[in-house]
Formats: sequence, C-alpha cells, structure tokens
Amino acid sequence: MPKSRSSLLTRRGLIAAGGALGLVAALTACGGNDTAEDGSGSKDKGGAAAGPWTFQDDLAKQPLTARSTPKNIVAFTGTAAALYDYGVNVKGVFGPAKTADGKADVQAGSMDISKVEILGNVYDEFNVEKYAALQPDLLVTNTWDGTYWYVPEASKDKILGLAPAAAIGVGGDVSMDKALARTADLAKSLGADMNAKKAVDGKARFEAASAKLREATKANPGIKVLVGSGSADLFYVSTAATSADLKYFQSLGVEFVTPEKTDEGGFFESLSWENAGKYKADVVLLDSRTGTLQPTELKAKPTWAELPAVKANQVTPRVTEPIYSYEKCAQILEDLAKSIQNAKKVS
Repeated sequence: MPKSRSSLLTRRGLIAAGGALGLVAALTACGGNDTAEDGSGSKDKGGAAAGPWTFQDDLAKQPLTARSTPKNIVAFTGTAAALYDYGVNVKGVFGPAKTADGKADVQAGSMDISKVEILGNVYDEFNVEKYAALQPDLLVTNTWDGTYWYVPEASKDKILGLAPAAAIGVGGDVSMDKALARTADLAKSLGADMNAKKAVDGKARFEAASAKLREATKANPGIKVLVGSGSADLFYVSTAATSADLKYFQSLGVEFVTPEKTDEGGFFESLSWENAGKYKADVVLLDSRTGTLQPTELKAKPTWAELPAVKANQVTPRVTEPIYSYEKCAQILEDLAKSIQNAKKVS
C-alpha cells in the first residue's frame, strides 16, 4: 500500500510539517457569522430554527453552541457529501474531492465540486488561509480514533481556532447504523428536513437493504468475505472490528476473514504480495478508493490472480469510507447482498 494509503488505514501516520501560515489576528474571529438572531424561533430557508444552535458531537466534552445555525460550513469531502444528500450545502471541503483528470472523486458523492472551495485534496493538505477567508461558522468531519479526520496535526490548532468543529464517530465501537443516525442528527440541526420525501425514502431503502443482506447471508451460509486493499508492494487485509460499515455487515450475518496480526491501530494486516494468498475467501471486498490498485491493475500480481475468489470472478468493490447518508449506504448494502447471494463456495 502506498505511504499515503497506509496513513489512511491506520488513521494515524506521519504528519508532515505544514509550514507556518501567518494569519492576522482578525482572522481568528472569522466564525462570527452567528449574530443574526431574532429570537422568534422561526425557520430560515434551510429549515433550521432561528436563535441559538447547539449540537453534541462525538469528540467535544461539551455541546457545541452558536448564536444561530451555522451557515458557512466547511467539511471533510465525504461528510459534506452526506450533508448534501440531506439538503445542507457547504462552502468548502477538504479531503479527496477531485481526481487527477479533474473529475469528482468518489467521496464527493452527488456534490457539484465546482461549487465548493477545495482546501485540500489529499491527506495532510489543508489551506488554512483559504479556510479563514471563507469566514467559517463550523468545521465538520468524521473521527476514527479520537482525532479530527483529515485535519493535519501540524496546523490543527490554527484550524480549530477559527471555528467550532463537529466530528461524527465512524470507527471503533460505532456501527454503520449509529454513524448514519448521528450524521442525520447533525444535518437536522443544520436545517435539514428529515421529513422530506428524499430523506424518508432514503431511510426506508436503507432498512430494506439491510433486510436483503441479512436474507442473503442466511440463504447462502458459509460464504467467507476478505476485505482487501492493494498497493504496488503490499496487500492489506482489514479486520471488521474497527470500521462502522464492516461491523454493521457482520451484525447482519456477513462472515469476514479475520487477520491474525493487525498493524498499529488494529485496522489491517500488511502482507507482501508473495504472501497474498495467506487467507482463503469466497468473496473479496476490494477497496475502491482513488489511489488503490483495482482489478485491472492487480492482474499483474500473480498471487492476486491465484486467489480463489479472483479465479471465480467474485470480487466486489468496497466503499471504504462510506458517505453516511441513508441513500448512499443503502446502495452499498444492496450491492453486497447481491454479491453474497450470487457467490459460490470456492475457499
């Protein structure tokens, strides 16, 4: 796995020094768009009640507060995409948003990336000056291990000093259904109408998709799924214990290969390509993120071609960092249910 990929999966990694950015003192007050309070309790165009805003995220010890609902929102790309599905728009994003050819990254979901300011497109990249210029009211991201995902350590204090930050847990003991509920709570606090047809239909579709996956695992028992990610030098086998999506799939009956020795952080085991066949499985759930090797590229790896699931053409993409809206996660469950339902026992 490339160095950046390793950093992503461990949720830690070596944070490069970002360089000191000289911000004038006035910029530290850029989150000051919270003064428009009329005390009437009326709804604004976004559907949020006017007046004080509060939200308890998954990192802060005390609830986040503001005089009014945040409007100038900057978010990690995948979290911004989830908010977008609920009708909440952001001013800027950080994290994979645009591929090398200028197209939207998979983590941008349904967002039009031409309409947002991209503050950083790769891990450890975050333009603090551009962030300050947006006069942010709120920064939103996910958290895997008690840190703000994709907020560089080197510039974290400056970034968090400009506006409150809300983080939604998507790892550790958190399961996908919990991460979805928490993201929906945040969207609602920011003005999303959770009774809108799209929101209601999305949740119903997710619940139906969950039932489909449970039915598929019961109808085709014993199918072993290996969660993998490929790089030039290494093949990574992930554990289901630390990711919200895999934990939820497991609760619905999916049987995962469990790596014997995980790396720092407990997310995956690193295997040389010579040892890529260490674990046998019937289905490979393959990391689909930009920067990881896909099946056409992996054909050059002899040990990949020898995996039973690969020989049987039972490889399905894994959305490794889901967009936590019910609509997007429903599609993930539907695709996995279909893969397991059609899989043959080959391991």
